[in-house]
Amino acid sequence: MSGISSGPSAQRPREAPTERSGGAISATMTAMGSRPASAVQPGPVLGGAAVARLAVRQIRRSAVVVVVVAGLPAIVAAQYRSTFGDALDAGSLQALAANPAIRTLFGPPVRLDDPGGFTVWRTGTAMAVLVGVWGLLAATRITRGEEDAGRWDLLLAGRVRRDALVGRHLVVLVAALVPTGAALAVALVAVGTAVPGALLHGAGIALAGVFFAALGVLAAQVLPSRAPASGAAAAVLGTALLLRMVADGVPTLGWLRWLTPFGLLAEVQPYAADRPGPLAVLALAATAVGGLAVLAARRRDLGGGLVTRATCRAPRTRLLGSLRGFAVRRLARPLAGWAVGLGAYFLLIGLLTVSITDFLTANARFTELAATAGFGALGTAEGYTAVMLGLLAVPAGLFTAGRIAATAEAEAQRRLTLLFGLPVSRRRWAGVEGGVTAVSALVLVVICGAALWTGAALVGAPLGLGAALAGALNVLPVALLSLGAAVLALGWAPGAVLAIGALPAAGGFLWQVVAQSAGWPDWVLWISPYDHLAAVPAVAPDWAGTIGMLVVAAALAGLGIAGYTRRDLRG
Repeated sequence: MSGISSGPSAQRPREAPTERSGGAISATMTAMGSRPASAVQPGPVLGGAAVARLAVRQIRRSAVVVVVVAGLPAIVAAQYRSTFGDALDAGSLQALAANPAIRTLFGPPVRLDDPGGFTVWRTGTAMAVLVGVWGLLAATRITRGEEDAGRWDLLLAGRVRRDALVGRHLVVLVAALVPTGAALAVALVAVGTAVPGALLHGAGIALAGVFFAALGVLAAQVLPSRAPASGAAAAVLGTALLLRMVADGVPTLGWLRWLTPFGLLAEVQPYAADRPGPLAVLALAATAVGGLAVLAARRRDLGGGLVTRATCRAPRTRLLGSLRGFAVRRLARPLAGWAVGLGAYFLLIGLLTVSITDFLTANARFTELAATAGFGALGTAEGYTAVMLGLLAVPAGLFTAGRIAATAEAEAQRRLTLLFGLPVSRRRWAGVEGGVTAVSALVLVVICGAALWTGAALVGAPLGLGAALAGALNVLPVALLSLGAAVLALGWAPGAVLAIGALPAAGGFLWQVVAQSAGWPDWVLWISPYDHLAAVPAVAPDWAGTIGMLVVAAALAGLGIAGYTRRDLRG
């Protein structure tokens, strides 16, 4: 120490600031000193109105799409008289209402002799599911998704508390769902249906969306991240739908309708009894779930949930030795969840095979109506299988699009940064991820076909396993089209992967329904992928259409991978 202190540098006095540095310091001090303390104002702090505007910006595009789609059921009401006319006599309606399989699939038929009542029976459950799924996914995305990405940290550094932030986002979701019900009601009134029934049906669809949006917000507070929150809320929606089906199919369990939003909507009976009471129950349930979500937000930590994950555990390195294994590991749990849900549904569809086919065989009028709608072989087991498995293309396509959207989200949240730090090209990663997703879609449709065959075999329906699997595999090209569109969006529009990926499956289905209902020309129907699906196993596959869709899917995926390798990583 003495040597260091006796050195020249220790004895050198500290130099005074130079003229340049001294002038700068004194000028800075003068400027700071000349401004009074009251003139130093704090920067703008994000308030509640700004938070609401931010939430609106995050959901406005998808909300507009949902509002537009909500008006489409009015086409069914508008085409009712020209399509059915006086075909539904009293005897046919009584037979339809008494059939448990029909009640299980579509709910109890009420006022089918009225355009509005028929529209509610035919499209009400589908609209409620659509709006509910949008509500819960939007809720988890703009709440837990934004929090997981770290974008809520600065918001909560201001004057807004976490429970108030969650509450404002929930209010925005409710405000976005109100126009959905209003659009449906206005469209139904515009085509000539009764005003009270239209208003009650529109209000019911909006309240169903509000309930599941509140459920999504609650799950986002209880569970530790967005993915399990979305999965849990979707599982509740699926369970609620199955409860409604059981309640409608088994008269002694009809009381279960009061435990599910879908059952409460059926209890309203628009265009018949016009009961507002069940809607009040649904509104109270949605309010209670939303209140619990706000309370849960107040009691948890930022970045966590009421259900916490273990802070330490033994390393789990299974399937991490290769890119293919890593992709399989990422897909294993989502695939299991989708397979269980869809498998249970198609098992139920199989159990109803004999009941539906016997009903159509005994009621020639409904067989004629089905043939007019393009389902000429619906009275046979294979025709019924073809129709029901044709609907599998929608969830299968959404599954593939959702998995590529999860890849885009992982990239945006920087969870793939270390992966790309390794000697791994993005071209190879995108190819592996897309390939594993395609194989997963194949596994999913095979499970659904096998589940339908199992249910049909249990009731003695004349349906072979090969026929059921052929019907399931027939819809795989539509799912692969959605996969190709999602990969294309991953490369060129990574912020809209799910929306673009859902266009072939969900958008194509809606396009076909609207085009057929409105009587549009054949070249308009040709745009939909469903126009190129044959009714397998009732008839032979449309090989030209199948090959064409596979070629388009491969081309879309190739363009997407090319764009993915050229663009920068998102973060």
